[in-house]
Amino acid sequence: MSSGKAQSNGASILDRLVAGDLLISDGATGTYLQTHGLEPGGCPEEFNASHPEVVQGMARAYFDAGSDMVLTNSFGGSRFMLKKYGHGDRVREFNCLAAQHAKSVAPDGRYVIGSIGPTGEFIEPLGAVSESEMYDAMTEQATALAEGGADAILIETQMAIEEVVLGVKAVKEHTDLPAMATMVFDMGPRGFFTMMGVTPERAVEGLREAGADVIGANCGNGIDLMVDLARQMRAADDGLMLIQSNAGMPTLVKGEVVYNESPEFMAERYETMAELGVNILGGCCGTGPDHIRELAKTLRG
Repeated sequence: MSSGKAQSNGASILDRLVAGDLLISDGATGTYLQTHGLEPGGCPEEFNASHPEVVQGMARAYFDAGSDMVLTNSFGGSRFMLKKYGHGDRVREFNCLAAQHAKSVAPDGRYVIGSIGPTGEFIEPLGAVSESEMYDAMTEQATALAEGGADAILIETQMAIEEVVLGVKAVKEHTDLPAMATMVFDMGPRGFFTMMGVTPERAVEGLREAGADVIGANCGNGIDLMVDLARQMRAADDGLMLIQSNAGMPTLVKGEVVYNESPEFMAERYETMAELGVNILGGCCGTGPDHIRELAKTLRG
């Protein structure tokens, strides 16, 4: 089992964060894979088996751009999501490979974070899945990512507090890795809420209670709203925090999905988030190595 240690100086990612280091995460996975051969509607996680060089190339591109940590290509790697592609029996294989591929190109002192996205299911009575089935699915994914060499696990892009809490507990109870957790908030007339009605304050409280080492938000918004959200979460919590912003909201231009926030536009606002004391900054949908390069240049000079 991996202990969350980086190879070079032995400093774990938590050691670095607690010491006050500001870390830079990576950008989008899906956006990168789609420009490197993933068909619309294809299974991204299957690329771990069939296109290892693309998955390794993605991690390498982000490390080269300045990422201190990259996420594994395992966002939809739960048995529930993989079943939809006919790969329900390949959870361990895909997740283990996802971590191994990123780890194989990680320079000394950089980290690989196992990504666990939403299962796409609702817990009873709202949905058809029991709490124990959801917990088991997340445990299966987390342990395979740990086996592949991940340095921490991120339960990400979550909307329901019950699901993300189960994910954090699965990481804490079945691996010795740090648990990170992010939720997706939309801005409505009454402020920020997840699709399931969770406020940033309630998210902070629930995630800390579950034992998450790093909490935060990702996706769903352009960077100006993410700055507002970071400010609100910071007011409620002074612990370790991660924010990954989209490059704006997607628009359809001549049949192509376009995200219009430039690396320079975003980098300036990332600086504001760094001043707010956000510990890890990175990108989500629509961001690529160029965004991360600009972010690293702005924050590190």
